[in-house]
Amino acid sequence: MPDADLNLLTALNALLSEGNVAKAAERMGLSESAMSRTLARLRDATGDQLLVRAGRGMVPTPHALALRDRVRELVQESHAVLQPADASVDPRSLQRLFTIRANDGFIEAFAHVLVARIAQEAPGVRLRFAPKPDKDVRPLREGLIDLDVGVLGESGPEVRIQALYRDRFIAAVREGHPLLAEAEITPERYAACDHVVTSRHGRTEGPVDVALAAMGLARNAAVVVPSFGTALSIAAATDLVALIPASYFERLRAQSTLRSFPLPVPAEQITISQMWHPRLDRDPAHRWLRGMVLALCRSPEDSF
Repeated sequence: MPDADLNLLTALNALLSEGNVAKAAERMGLSESAMSRTLARLRDATGDQLLVRAGRGMVPTPHALALRDRVRELVQESHAVLQPADASVDPRSLQRLFTIRANDGFIEAFAHVLVARIAQEAPGVRLRFAPKPDKDVRPLREGLIDLDVGVLGESGPEVRIQALYRDRFIAAVREGHPLLAEAEITPERYAACDHVVTSRHGRTEGPVDVALAAMGLARNAAVVVPSFGTALSIAAATDLVALIPASYFERLRAQSTLRSFPLPVPAEQITISQMWHPRLDRDPAHRWLRGMVLALCRSPEDSF
């Protein structure tokens, strides 16, 4: 095909990655009907249906599965080849969708500030915040997300990492909670309360429980929830004690019904980092995004 439209590779990559015409259209900034027409062109070009209906969704054909990794690599390499090594970008003229994967603590603390700043400096940029169910780096490798924000996990040797800020966990309770009746909140009084625990995987124990166990104490995890926002909602309406990142609580826009206090047990600080795939290292738009996130998150007292 001497006159093949190589832009179809990018569309094919989006379709095979998302497995959904609507999501692929959103990823590429197209209408759903335009993406449907592109899928029809791809079917003609490859001689294969690529995606077929299965109930309410779509599934890839065997030929599409065989192509998926190869297409992704071709798209990534073509972007790298055609990207000037030291190009700069004018944010005001930038038209791009960035997908940032982060947990609700980061999103609640920083997303509204980041969105406001980008709306002012780069009105053509759109952000999509994706949930962070785990620390798997596969979405970075496959180009499903542009930036991963959180505590460093098993990243693999190729992932680029930049520390953003240090955080610590604190406790939060409702105004008038019995723990606040006395000036000193001891480990014993803290452990004697019922607690609401935040865990994406339903775990009831963590570093705080290890620290309490070293003192011969244990807390009762009465409720386990998947998000910090839910934990705070429960703490605000009950006598349960929530464990919350300080950055999350400090930036809440409605704290009138809650009070926080330092944990009465030793607790290590955690480092929140941004992570990306090396193919995006020299991408001017991605460098601009990383710089924006770093400027919003990095505290003057943090040195890494």
